[in-house]
Amino acid sequence: MTAKAKTNDINGLEMAARLGFAARAVTYGAIGYLTLRLGRTEDNQGVLGFVQSTGGSIVLSLMALGFAGYGLWRLSEAAVDSEGQGSGAGGMVKRLGGAISGAIHLGLCWAAVRLLVWGERSSGDSAEWGASTALRFPGGEVALILVAIVLLGLGIYQAVKAVKLGFLKHLEPAAAARPWVGWVGRAGYLARGIVFSATALFMVQASMNSRASAAGGLEQALDRFPEWLRLLVAAGLLLFGVFSAVEAVYRRITDPQVIERLTRGAARIVG
Repeated sequence: MTAKAKTNDINGLEMAARLGFAARAVTYGAIGYLTLRLGRTEDNQGVLGFVQSTGGSIVLSLMALGFAGYGLWRLSEAAVDSEGQGSGAGGMVKRLGGAISGAIHLGLCWAAVRLLVWGERSSGDSAEWGASTALRFPGGEVALILVAIVLLGLGIYQAVKAVKLGFLKHLEPAAAARPWVGWVGRAGYLARGIVFSATALFMVQASMNSRASAAGGLEQALDRFPEWLRLLVAAGLLLFGVFSAVEAVYRRITDPQVIERLTRGAARIVG
């Protein structure tokens, strides 16, 4: 591959990833806004209809492209360890989290495409549907406990990133040095940590009671929180949208070390 082709590939990857961060900014910003301003709770997929009704199909189309780019980028990170997490237990957990995030965003891309092309909106709660499916099989209760453990681990990981400001290392130094960026990101990651931990608790309840309706995702977490906590978490999710917008501009995606690891990883896969 020529140097020019490599540069084009890198530029394409960077553009897709940045568009993905922008799509995430709109999603979380809308979730926080709807809860705080209108008292209306939505999950990631439910907010797509709101975006289409207010921003139009062009905005939703751009978000679909962003979700696809972001999802593929996160999956490639996990596959080739582009951020150098390593193959130890801690590194594998972080890479698994990245892969899950990638799969979720590809699902959001598909939900946006369905809404754009066929006017179909996802019905029901995906967490409840997943729990119901698991409980139909032998050992389903154990599977839900394992899912709860993963969700709790992700929640703790989000909280640790918030406390230690670990997310700043992925930003350009000029942006990472701004105090407000650190506080906005901290609030956002804490809010996400609370939501992940709550959904883990819901999964445990669904497993112990063999009742899929006890499971829930983002929307159900906001609904079940007391009002003061719901408003605080919604504000945090809104700020996470702001931080995602910062990432869309200042995230270090074309870091030379990241590019080198991607190249080595791709060579191992091809070879």
